[in-house]
Amino acid sequence: MMKKLLLVLVVLVAVICFATRRELKWAAIGDSITYSNGKPEVTQNRISKGFMDDVTATLPYIHFTNHGYPGWTAKSMADNIEKIGLEKADIYSVFLGTNDWWVGLPIGTLKDYHENTGNETAYGSYRTIINKIRSLNPDAKIILMTPLQRTAYVDLNNPKVFIQGQYTPKDGVFLSQYADAVKAIAKAEHFELADLYYKSGITVENAVNFRRLRNPKTGGYKNYTYPEYTTIPYNPATDDYPYPEEAMNMTYDGLHPSDKGHALIAKMLVEIMKKY
Repeated sequence: MMKKLLLVLVVLVAVICFATRRELKWAAIGDSITYSNGKPEVTQNRISKGFMDDVTATLPYIHFTNHGYPGWTAKSMADNIEKIGLEKADIYSVFLGTNDWWVGLPIGTLKDYHENTGNETAYGSYRTIINKIRSLNPDAKIILMTPLQRTAYVDLNNPKVFIQGQYTPKDGVFLSQYADAVKAIAKAEHFELADLYYKSGITVENAVNFRRLRNPKTGGYKNYTYPEYTTIPYNPATDDYPYPEEAMNMTYDGLHPSDKGHALIAKMLVEIMKKY
């Protein structure tokens, strides 16, 4: 009886503490992964929500604004940081890097960040973004998010857009090097880090269940799993879309998270934000 009473009291205290939490504003800065939150129509309804919706469903005292822009790099964000209407918030998350890798934005060095050398490198661009955040609220909590692992991306709405996966370096540089740069900034600044690249559980192996491709010998379609599908050619001009719905796993198109992928991102953010 005493144990039951103690349990009831613990639950009651937890409910009271949760109910009296101060409302917090969260500005989510990012690319298309952030942008697509709450916009299932842009994914042909392959997702239903997004990681921000998932976070605020668990932590309802947090309210977010979406500053995601499809295709943007850290440089794009830095170049336009004064134009996007970024507002004062209690929490800022910065989720960039995957487009930086593909367009070949030079990573630079931590010195570029410390010396505020400008937006021609990833490090320098992050400094511009952080400077803006601090000008709005020097006491804000800042969460940096490393880019997700990715396999080959084929645009669901325009299958002619095909981008190779992370297993092939772009201009001699791997996506992991951009993730490492984000980690280095977070460590230097003592920022919170959501290390999606290394710790989210989303990997190149489980990004999709398979890729449906033409068998080079027979011409018929076959479901190929990783890593075999990396050796089978895909012709965007003539072949069927390689990721039917049943191919979805952590992503729905090789890059953008599915509901399951968004839930894993949200889980990492909740672990950080529940402390605020």
